[in-house]
Amino acid sequence: MNILDTFVELAKSSGIYSIIANIDWGSVVMIAIACVLLYLGIVKKFEPLLLVGIAFGMLLTNLPLGGVFHADWWNQTTIDYGEVLRHGGVLDILYIGVKTGVYPSLIFLGVGAMTDFGPMMANPKSMLLGAAAQFGIYVAFAFAIILGFDAQGAASIGIIGGADGPTAIWLTKSLKPELLAPIAVAAYSYMALIPLIQPPLMRALTTKKEREVKMEQLRPVSKTQKILFPIIVTIVTCLVLPSVAPLLGCLMLGNLLKECGVTERLSDTAQNALMNIVTIFLGVSVGATAVASNFLKLDTLKIIGLGLFAFCFSTVGGLLLGKLMYLISGGKINPLIGSAGVSAVPMAARVSQVEGQKANPSNFLLMHAMGPNVSGVIGSAVAAGFLYALFA
Repeated sequence: MNILDTFVELAKSSGIYSIIANIDWGSVVMIAIACVLLYLGIVKKFEPLLLVGIAFGMLLTNLPLGGVFHADWWNQTTIDYGEVLRHGGVLDILYIGVKTGVYPSLIFLGVGAMTDFGPMMANPKSMLLGAAAQFGIYVAFAFAIILGFDAQGAASIGIIGGADGPTAIWLTKSLKPELLAPIAVAAYSYMALIPLIQPPLMRALTTKKEREVKMEQLRPVSKTQKILFPIIVTIVTCLVLPSVAPLLGCLMLGNLLKECGVTERLSDTAQNALMNIVTIFLGVSVGATAVASNFLKLDTLKIIGLGLFAFCFSTVGGLLLGKLMYLISGGKINPLIGSAGVSAVPMAARVSQVEGQKANPSNFLLMHAMGPNVSGVIGSAVAAGFLYALFA
């Protein structure tokens, strides 16, 4: 073989030749989408901790001939994990953690270690607001059915309304894995856009008088109560709805490590090192599922639209119950805290604080909004467990 033939063979083994020879414009489009998502994550700071990883995983999997991920393997009903470990690419191996539900559960472990359930325990009524803010899940589920998705797909789309990325990933990987990439991108993109999505709805559904309400200081919560809470919640919830045990159990374990006072090192690891490692693995392996054959479909546009729909209705559900509680309490509860019932912690609570201070500069709603906010984390996990029990 002369040097010219060598260069010809080298050219034929390149990804560029593969795109041209196979007229693989789908990969080109997906590479462009990945670059747009990288721009949004890096420059616009849209949930960068996960969106950058998702976008780069999408980029890697759509570069032809790289062999880092084999989507066809994961679309099969039965997965041969031995084959994956022996012959899979690096993202195939990392994706095992998504497929088995390990990564979302470990993310919840870290979230639990960073969460203070004290505001919710100080005002148990806030749990009702967290439950009401899951309204968008079920509305989006119904509309997804109307738009032609099956029950598993509709449930996976609906959970976007919980504003909880790991929960959406956990449920979708079990019910409708081929929708994982668009659902993950929609969930994390809309979570980043909460400061833009929620305020117009908050101002439209509440009066200035309601937004001006100053709430009383929360009662103190004892150390014993904070220790007992994760133990009791785990026992009661997992006995009633066993399917929620992986997510809720890890969430409450993380919180117990934080509150018990004797596992500071473990709590610190869960909050920092472990959380960061799992976030990297989760992001790139979820992004790897965004191959052209799965992503470039009309269903992707439907999912993006239904995701926004779910977010809006979840906000509306929390606000409407907040208004009802305002009336029942004789004007002592500011309905703005209801919008924080979506589980984007602490972003949604901060939005309630900002809108409250715009109406009344002396208002301080952050701690009151944290009650519905952290209860929304539990609510979205319970909703996912309920949908999993119905449709898995």
